[in-house]
Formats: sequence, C-alpha cells, structure tokens
Amino acid sequence: MYYTVGSKKYWMEEVGEGPPLLLLHGFTGSSGGWQQYADKWKNEFRVLMLDLPGHGKTKVPGPIRMEDFCEDLEQLLDMLSLTKVHLLGYSLGGRTALSFTVLKPERVQALVLESASPGLSSPDEQLARQTKDEALAERIIEEGLTSFVDYWQELPLFESQTKLPDSVKERIRKERLSQTERGLADSLTGMGTGAQPSWWGELGSVSHPVLLMAGEIDRKFVNIAEEMHESLQNSNLEIVPLSGHAIHVEQPQKFDTIVQEFLLKSVLGG
Repeated sequence: MYYTVGSKKYWMEEVGEGPPLLLLHGFTGSSGGWQQYADKWKNEFRVLMLDLPGHGKTKVPGPIRMEDFCEDLEQLLDMLSLTKVHLLGYSLGGRTALSFTVLKPERVQALVLESASPGLSSPDEQLARQTKDEALAERIIEEGLTSFVDYWQELPLFESQTKLPDSVKERIRKERLSQTERGLADSLTGMGTGAQPSWWGELGSVSHPVLLMAGEIDRKFVNIAEEMHESLQNSNLEIVPLSGHAIHVEQPQKFDTIVQEFLLKSVLGG
C-alpha cells in the first residue's frame, strides 16, 4: 500500500508476523524481487518490502538525497508503529540500509548488507563518480529504457548471471524494464554512490550486529566487504562460492540459509 510523506508516495508491501524485517532492493529492482524470500520468511518475521525512490510504484518528484530519504524512512517506520527494524539491503539498498543505520542507529536492530559499500572514501572519487552517474542519467533519458537495460545487463558486474536459467534472466529483465527513465535517472543523481556521503569513517561507531555478504566472483565487493569487516565492531563476513554480485538471485538457497541463521541465531537467539 501507499504511505505519504509530504509530496512523496512510498509503496510498501508486507507479509507475516514477528520481528520486523525491512528489505531494500538494488538499482533497477523493486519490492517484487524479494517475493520468494518473503514467502519463506513470513513465518518468522513481519517482512516489509519497500520500493526505493525512482523505482517500482513509489512516486517521488525529482531526485532525493540519501540523507533526506533516511528522514522519510524514519517517518515511514513511525507510521507503521515500529521502533526498530532488522534491515536487509542489496547493492543500492545496502548503501541505503547502512546510511540509515549510521544516521538513525536507534531505529535499527541488526543489519544485513549484500554486495554493498559505505560509498567512496575521497572527494575526488566522489566527484568522478557523480560525473559518471550524471552522464549515465542523461543517457537513460536520451536513449530510452530498453537501450539502457540492454547496456546495464551486459556490464561485467552481472556477467555471472549469464549462466542463470532463462526464466530467471527473463524475470530480471522484465523487472528492469518495468522502471521509468526519469525514475532511474533521478535515483542515480540523488542516491548514487558518488552522491551519497562516505561512511567509511563512521563504520567504527556502528555497534549493531552486521552480516556482510559478497559473492566470490565479485572481487571488487569481496574486497570492500573484507575492509568493512575490519572496521565494524560486530560483523560476520560471508563470501558465497559460485556467486557474483546478486547472491539472492544466483545462489538463493545459500542466501536464504545464511540470512536466516544470522538473524535467528546470532541476533534473536533462536
């Protein structure tokens, strides 16, 4: 259903009962991409699936900064009468989940980060990435969604997904094509890796239980996860064999097991 914050309308779906678990998707994704996990986890958790700004059914006028979205997310939790949530985020959703944890630590119980980063460490890197993302945003608007999706799915980051069953690849492509040019462009310029604050210097102050996940084929994010693991106070690191960037898509059974074991045993003591 829709939740209104000012001029913005956020789409969120929920199933199940128990401790609240909020799932945040990646760039070009949507809440629907979590459905198979919601079906599995609904007996243990109240599973919440949110469409991020620029994606799915959420309607946000123009780009929104990461910090401003985190303020909106706190209001959404208030509307749901939730003091704290377990947060799970993939890629863009992971950066968002970490941002919310740093900015609103009292609202987070535990954190699961799949192929995520704390942003870029230096202003030069941030500026270079902002420039690159702004150029990509312009390309999306000028060339259209189909052309962009064709380009995006061929990135080396997703090469390991070429071995997935055709039905899974088609589902991913359909989800990407369900977005809008303007929404994706606004997401890049508002909440992209270069646009968001760098949280590298804040990791040492994060005391929450954190599960870091990266696919062994995705060496860039393996390195990032290892570096984050060294800085965090209370983190578990899982490098998942035979997987690239999207572990929840490429190794769903392993993803399910690792996440449930972390949340039920390490965090909830079940």
